[in-house]
Amino acid sequence: MTGATSGIGAATATLLAERGAHVLVAGRDASRGASVVAGIRAHGGKADFLAADLRDAASARQLARQATELGGGRVDILVNSAGIFPFGPTAQASPEDVDAVYDLNVKVPFHLVAQLAPAMAERGRGTIVNVSTMVAEYGVAGMALYGSSKAAVNLLTKAWAAEFGPHGVRVNAVEPGPTRTEGTAAMGENLDALAAQAPAGRPAEAREIAEAIAYLAGDAASFVQGAVLPVDGGRTAV
Repeated sequence: MTGATSGIGAATATLLAERGAHVLVAGRDASRGASVVAGIRAHGGKADFLAADLRDAASARQLARQATELGGGRVDILVNSAGIFPFGPTAQASPEDVDAVYDLNVKVPFHLVAQLAPAMAERGRGTIVNVSTMVAEYGVAGMALYGSSKAAVNLLTKAWAAEFGPHGVRVNAVEPGPTRTEGTAAMGENLDALAAQAPAGRPAEAREIAEAIAYLAGDAASFVQGAVLPVDGGRTAV
């Protein structure tokens, strides 16, 4: 899974390993990746780290090849968790900012699915879970770039369900709300203010989002296909 060296990704990697998966922890930071892998192994799980600087199609293809090799010739579950979420006025976003967000948030998942889903379909079994965001559902000032990239991921989720679902590959997404992670720590009180708008009234812990991802990745969700599941404390509902 991508983005697995911290935050929601690390929590999901740990949870999937607890449930018996051989987890391939992909990310840029080798020290954080080694820490996640060590934690999994310390509790009897199976995990390996894959260095992945996901910026373009070539890096996505390389990760897919390495994951397939380490997976003994197959990848059964793909979790697209890597993402960046810069906030700010539209006029202040540079062309480089736009490219960076769409390259990682949209193009990399696209290329990974293109590389891995056909083999899943050939075997007649596989699961893909994309990590989106609640702000893909409604407009928020300062979040046009991030929200729009994840809105694309939501549509890709449904399109891939239509494309690969008939061949036994389930494709779904989760839409987290404000979540306490290393990445959101810099938001400080703004994270709590954003979370206060939802019925739950608080930010999520990374493990709570991981539980939803693991559900969609597992057999308990065998009849769930093309769903975009809000895990946002009720924010998009109200």
